[in-house]
Amino acid sequence: MASAKNKVSMDIQRDEHGKNGAFFIDEDGEWIAELAYVRSGDAEITITHTEVDDKLKGKGVGEDLVKAVVEFARENNLKIKSQCKFATKVLGETREFGDVAAS
Repeated sequence: MASAKNKVSMDIQRDEHGKNGAFFIDEDGEWIAELAYVRSGDAEITITHTEVDDKLKGKGVGEDLVKAVVEFARENNLKIKSQCKFATKVLGETREFGDVAAS
């Protein structure tokens, strides 16, 4: 129950320009959480960076960003690689995300 109490519900958006993209949470025009990626192949994206504002740390926002990129990958038949330690950990620890892991 404690983890649900700390959970924050925020609107995760996606922005993509060329090969670079990001899932982010915007607050008054400022990105307060971000998961950056690059299209690293025809059917593959690589997560390069995840960052969450200090006021959101410990509230599951980083995990929500990873979940958003997994859902995007599934909808678009993409596989995911990660160069980000946090995202790599979340992807590796969540069995349900195994279907989008790049080999």
